[in-house]
Amino acid sequence: MTESDQTEISQYHAPGYLRNAHLQTLLNSQGPRKWRARGILRHFASEALVLVAEDGTRLLAELDRAGGSGPTALVVLLHGWEGSSRSSYLVTTAARLLAQGFDVLRINLRDHGDSHHLNPELFNSTRSPEVASALQGFVDEQDYQRLFLVGFSLGGSFALRIAADRGAQLGLTACVAICPPTDPARAMDALNNGFFVYENYFFRRWHESLQRKLECFPELDYAEDLARAKSLDDLNRLLIPRHTIYERVEDYFAAYALVGARLSALASPAYLIATQDDPIIPVADLARIDPIEQLHIETCRYGGHCGFIQNLAAHSWAEDRILQILQQYR
Repeated sequence: MTESDQTEISQYHAPGYLRNAHLQTLLNSQGPRKWRARGILRHFASEALVLVAEDGTRLLAELDRAGGSGPTALVVLLHGWEGSSRSSYLVTTAARLLAQGFDVLRINLRDHGDSHHLNPELFNSTRSPEVASALQGFVDEQDYQRLFLVGFSLGGSFALRIAADRGAQLGLTACVAICPPTDPARAMDALNNGFFVYENYFFRRWHESLQRKLECFPELDYAEDLARAKSLDDLNRLLIPRHTIYERVEDYFAAYALVGARLSALASPAYLIATQDDPIIPVADLARIDPIEQLHIETCRYGGHCGFIQNLAAHSWAEDRILQILQQYR
């Protein structure tokens, strides 16, 4: 398969007034979409779950059932960095899927949502095995004929790595990743050197999360490091050597990159959907992923980071495309 065969241009066309990448990115989770998600959540009858991995890791999740004659298809949704199972884009996507008869499981990654108290060790982005294991424990007790995995941003990276590493064991039917970080080091550079709002946002959210974690587990003893940190780079430099198995930040980023042959073990169809104007994830890095028969890469000219917003009500084309893909394999 050639690079041109691997990359397909999808059918999202942004209205002229929505072709600003920053506007697209912000509307993904703020404004009208956020308000709509709040209304949707009030009508959900979600079942709160604690999923337990083989190593004892506990992850919070919310299950919504579409009803009908019995469970046939489950879609697992994974949020992005410092998001949660209640992030706007996850909730509106879940509503679309439920309306089409899919059951939906929204999983919180470690230390996301209201889960800081569940596990003593800190979250880091290489922890896809614990999510796969916790999901395995859940699906083994269910009777679903089809299993789909859908992730956004960092959640998309988790989804692709889980699909490659454990998809066959899980019985995964297909996977969709929206704007995942291909090379995390380059994504961090884009955050540091791009529109200051993004770096400020993620630094504030991560800092607050780390403070909350410390309140749950004071023995982690990084209060002084946290007080000194003024940027994402500071937090990475201070925390990664102490709280991961990686001594160098560069090695940590490389450990969850998708470049090269990282996804070569994919045994079921996977779709990576990206935008050319993503202000956080450099689209050029997609060319560094080895061509893989099961991996379909789609790029859109506009859409920002995970936006794909179609109108002022902030409806997202990504939901349409996810549904279209999943219906193919149902």
